[in-house]
Amino acid sequence: MEQKQTVLLTGAAGFIGWRTAQFLLEKGFNVVGIDNMNNYYDVRLKEWRKETLEKYPNFKFYQVDIENLGALKVLFDSYKFDTVINLAARAGVRYSMENPHVYMQTNAQGTLNLLELMREKGIKKMVLASTSSLYAGQPMPFKEDLPVNNPISPYAASKKAAEVMAYTYHYLYGIDVSVVRYFTVYGPAGRPDMSIFRFIKWIDEGTPIKLFGDGSQARDFTYVDDIAKGTILAMKPVGYEIINLGGGKNPISLKSIIQRIENLLGKKAVIEYKPFHKADMKETWADIEKAGKLLGWKPEVSIDEGLKRAVDWYLQNKDWVKEISLEEGVQNI
Repeated sequence: MEQKQTVLLTGAAGFIGWRTAQFLLEKGFNVVGIDNMNNYYDVRLKEWRKETLEKYPNFKFYQVDIENLGALKVLFDSYKFDTVINLAARAGVRYSMENPHVYMQTNAQGTLNLLELMREKGIKKMVLASTSSLYAGQPMPFKEDLPVNNPISPYAASKKAAEVMAYTYHYLYGIDVSVVRYFTVYGPAGRPDMSIFRFIKWIDEGTPIKLFGDGSQARDFTYVDDIAKGTILAMKPVGYEIINLGGGKNPISLKSIIQRIENLLGKKAVIEYKPFHKADMKETWADIEKAGKLLGWKPEVSIDEGLKRAVDWYLQNKDWVKEISLEEGVQNI
């Protein structure tokens, strides 16, 4: 792969986008990063991530929303992109029930805007981020060929819409698409609407943890560096493929995660139990055989090592992270 390729990376100030951009920049790619810097969660985290990327000479940032076709067109006219990595998305199962329109606009319409400009400019490769939330109700471990036609949240439905629109553009116009379905991603500078970020902060502060359900629900947690590396490997030509990127191990319960964070911080959690949320999944577990065969990818960072890195980052940045607001009602696992 030529080292001077130019990549358009959407959602560059997001959690996964930031780490993916860093790895690309370190490999010598030119990266044009865009993000709308929305306030779904505290923008200070996005600003911190963006500032770390702006230290690289081969990085350019524009505050652009993928819903804005006109602004995207200016970018596509200004640069010759080799690959589009679309990580911009409205994320979060629960908030999608409160504001479903913005999920369809960003996740589905935004993806369509990118595909249409790729068609116009003859750009042949897209990596599209998708979600394990699509597997609700399917037998585990989740394999990519399962019929995911019963999404149980507007978030999952909007991601399915993006996947199938990408398939249409592959079929009609020969655009090569790798759809990477992420399984619960965590790590340093993570999303503050996600349970691990919250649990670390709340346990450290002595604030009661809001736990939806009894804590037995489990996730196939995947460390952000592993996800970012898999996303970059997915830039290879595949035709049109859906690829799971997940821990690939037995799922780990929230109760177990809380215990591990307690041990790392040397503090006990206070738990406030809340009703289980209807749009949540009880358990996720990725079959990652395809990622191994197709991309030569496997996760390398264990849950214990990953949690230690996340806690270390929190402690190192506590002077400003303590001010990050954790809005109630948008917590995601």
